Amino acid sequence: MNRINQKLEEDKKILSIYFTAGYPKLNDTVKIIQDLEKNGVDLIEIGLPFSDPLADGPTIQKSSTAALKNGMHTELLFEQLKDIRKTVSIPLIIMGYFNPIFQYGVEAFCKRCQEIGIDGLILPDLPLDVYLKDYEAIFVKYGLINVFLITPQTSDKRIKQIDKASNGFIYMVSSASTTGATTGFGEEQKTYFGRIAALNLNNPQIVGFGINNAETFDQATQTTAGAIIGSAFIKHITQFGIDTISDFIKTIR
Repeated sequence: MNRINQKLEEDKKILSIYFTAGYPKLNDTVKIIQDLEKNGVDLIEIGLPFSDPLADGPTIQKSSTAALKNGMHTELLFEQLKDIRKTVSIPLIIMGYFNPIFQYGVEAFCKRCQEIGIDGLILPDLPLDVYLKDYEAIFVKYGLINVFLITPQTSDKRIKQIDKASNGFIYMVSSASTTGATTGFGEEQKTYFGRIAALNLNNPQIVGFGINNAETFDQATQTTAGAIIGSAFIKHITQFGIDTISDFIKTIR
């Protein structure tokens, strides 16, 4: 069984942290992953930096630009992660944009992920129909879960199509804006959370965008399996450095 599915079967709310590989410093990637697991994080999304990150807010964009300037690229990330399963057991997901993966070669990329012990991918700009037609068989071959995103604007019909195509969790974007832009959840988001819960989907949902403290984590996980924190974590390590990860996690739970 994939590590993501195993984690989702545990009787707890999932805390997932996103960070950008190669930031703040080029070789911080492995230490950040190890420290996140030591501090009780359940799942990690490793951001593969890209020059034009459409869905990302200013904090993640800046970290992505800095990581690229530091020299991060796909092959280097794989090199950094090659021994990660000697020290880390929680699920690891690479989140990025499809272009660098396409340039690398989709099958070659997925094969490297399997060799390293990556459990899934999140590719916001890979359309569902293109994935099903051209790439699903490759993901299945290498044991990778593809995580799809939904937003408040996604129709119920589309959500059910995504649910049918999913075999892990659904990334539930809390708003239609870019990451890191909101603080707390208003009535619109709460209505959306309720609408998704009422659909009784087969795959659990994990909420991202707008979670930055214990209050927003608790709000986001009332009707879902967990929550993802990205911008708030990157702001913390930008300001306080990567030796203070435990301080940040304590503010969430």
